Amino acid sequence: MKKNKHLMYRIYRKKNIIRIQNKMRLLGTNLKYDEATFLNTRMILTIILFLLLLLFSNHGYILAPIFAIVFYLICEYIVLDIPIKKRGIALEEEAIFFFEVLLLTLDSSKNLKSALELTTQNIKSELSSEFQKMLEEIKLGKSFTESLEAMKARIPSDTIKNIILNLTESSIFGNSITESLNNQLDYLRDKKMFEIKAEISKLPTKISILSVIFFIPIMLLIILAPVLVEFLIG
Repeated sequence: MKKNKHLMYRIYRKKNIIRIQNKMRLLGTNLKYDEATFLNTRMILTIILFLLLLLFSNHGYILAPIFAIVFYLICEYIVLDIPIKKRGIALEEEAIFFFEVLLLTLDSSKNLKSALELTTQNIKSELSSEFQKMLEEIKLGKSFTESLEAMKARIPSDTIKNIILNLTESSIFGNSITESLNNQLDYLRDKKMFEIKAEISKLPTKISILSVIFFIPIMLLIILAPVLVEFLIG
């Protein structure tokens, strides 16, 4: 692995490696591959695609570089960007329930760390797993603030990052986190409601498109069927 990473830093620019590392961090702690695997696999597949088109296509000298460049660029979007976006949406959906339970736990336990431990023990979700990872890092020697900052780098949601920032400030300055959490939860609920309303507002357009594609041709066929039959028989 060290050899692969050493070779990676010789082949790719450091700026690109750091960008990929940051994106892969946003995919969470359960990711099964690292930046070296992604970069090297993408490069190998791009070369294979280039050679196949060059050797077996009649216009390979034109198609090979075009398709190879497009594949190289779109690979990062498909493998990293889309899953990151989906994970951010999923975490925000989990966040409403998780932080509601955390608020209830804080009412009975004024200690934030203890409240987080109790909440993560009773909730099984990806967001809960991230907080469990954060608590494990504390046991390994990191401070509460450092662990929260490390966790924030793994979260692809700005709203949840704001909540983590509030938790960090509460830990440092001793501020009350309850009011801030309530405000963030209200924002998450409103955001979810707006998304549902946006989906509902799109339904007439989708229905209209389906009508054009399926129903109108069928209606035209029914209307014109007698004429067509008469033409064919005649």
